[in-house]
Amino acid sequence: MLLKPVDIVEKRPNESSEADLFLCIYQAKPLPLWIICIPYLSLHIMTIGDNYQHSFQFSQEDVIRFAEVSGDNNPLHLDAEFAATTPFKKPIIHGILGASIFSNVIGTKFPGAGSVYVKQSLEFLRPMFVDVAYEARFEVLSVNADKHTAEISTEIIDAQTKKVTTRGVAAVMNKEHF
Repeated sequence: MLLKPVDIVEKRPNESSEADLFLCIYQAKPLPLWIICIPYLSLHIMTIGDNYQHSFQFSQEDVIRFAEVSGDNNPLHLDAEFAATTPFKKPIIHGILGASIFSNVIGTKFPGAGSVYVKQSLEFLRPMFVDVAYEARFEVLSVNADKHTAEISTEIIDAQTKKVTTRGVAAVMNKEHF
């Protein structure tokens, strides 16, 4: 059966990669055939110095859901009255919830799908609070092309104060990007 593209019916952004998805009609005798077309996308081989930034914030509902899933129901995260008696004066986000943004970005954006988290060091330098804008920053520190691995610095910065709240280094494996 000979397939020949006839028309691009719909174009929509693909949130999981830089390539757009196209809905095409291919002419196939005797019936038309619908196929999703993906344009050619060259893979970026990451090198030392490549970087990425991602803005985010967490809500109190996110903190409550994390406490339910993790079992960490420390009142410092959940009880405003209790938190008011601490040096922080209000509930703080679980440090690991804040750091979970690293997994989000490494697994879906930088480098992205297919990434395997091998290791992560973390330092919690300042508390994080709900409904505050933060920026996660990533930079490739080293690459081992033979093992398809890289070390990536990971940082969370308070968008208003510009102070680092969390930092560390991730070891990541990805055959397509390293």
